[in-house]
Amino acid sequence: MFLINQFNLLSQTFYSHIDNNTILTQTNEAIYLGDPTIFAENNKYYLYGSSTGGIDSTANGFLVYESKNLKNWEPKGYALKKADAYGESGFWAPQVFKKDSLFYMVYVANENISLASSKNPLGPFKSKLKKHYPSDTKLIDPFIFNDSNRWYLFHVRRLIEGNEIYVVELNDDLSQFKRQTLTKCFSADELWEDSDGIDSKSVQGPSVIKYDDVYYLLYSANNFRSPNYSVGLATSSSPLGPWKKSNKNPLIDQKVIDQNGPGHGDLFFDLIEKNLKYVLHTHYSKNKLRPRKVGILDLSVNSNLNTLKAEIKTFRYLKK
Repeated sequence: MFLINQFNLLSQTFYSHIDNNTILTQTNEAIYLGDPTIFAENNKYYLYGSSTGGIDSTANGFLVYESKNLKNWEPKGYALKKADAYGESGFWAPQVFKKDSLFYMVYVANENISLASSKNPLGPFKSKLKKHYPSDTKLIDPFIFNDSNRWYLFHVRRLIEGNEIYVVELNDDLSQFKRQTLTKCFSADELWEDSDGIDSKSVQGPSVIKYDDVYYLLYSANNFRSPNYSVGLATSSSPLGPWKKSNKNPLIDQKVIDQNGPGHGDLFFDLIEKNLKYVLHTHYSKNKLRPRKVGILDLSVNSNLNTLKAEIKTFRYLKK
């Protein structure tokens, strides 16, 4: 019950209000998105992500898919369109959550982080001010986490040293950083996190849950273009850290699921099976990066050891 309440609080939900002209045809084929996120509410699941054909295809906004069972997914068109919100290109890594009576989408555009809202979880998500959170460096990969009515923005800062994960508390209306709380979570400092032979170290794609007073943060390391892109786990007793990386990392990599580049996903609770799952993307094939494909797998929680285990045999791709 705790996990159900936690995920309802963090929320990731939608409903309907989509222009019929944008609805796509069901094809029973793979779903192609990067940086996927699933939001569950009212016995339905909703899937968002970055468009996956390269920079040109990420200039329009974010698509959404709907499912009642995590097996059959119906395209619902655009939940956010470029004309309605901040940004000109590079619409990446959306997350949807609910606060009070509104649904919010936090996302990346122009390598900044912005926020849009809607009365309907399928959109249209809009931002009247069309602004982004001010920063002296580029910001990507947002994840907003609610804990005891405090709101925290986990995100990635693109620094000279590489991509590093930070967290900052937001004010009550989510419009500003409480800058005195800005805290570095961690950088890429382990061998598996820098095994791709690509310059500039990188940790990215944070997603957080709380279970039995322990905070679990899943993240990805290496460059997303690399087959070695993988998922790791860190834990803490506070959203502001300090964070301890698991000695079992990587939790998910190309070796265990036999797919290149698994990573940058989101934790969510399966309302039907009553368990924790992780949605992620992989490369298209062993020889091709794009379009990236969306898959899910089960996670089990060991509260005695404060760790998560990926149930590898449950991995499967999502179909529309």
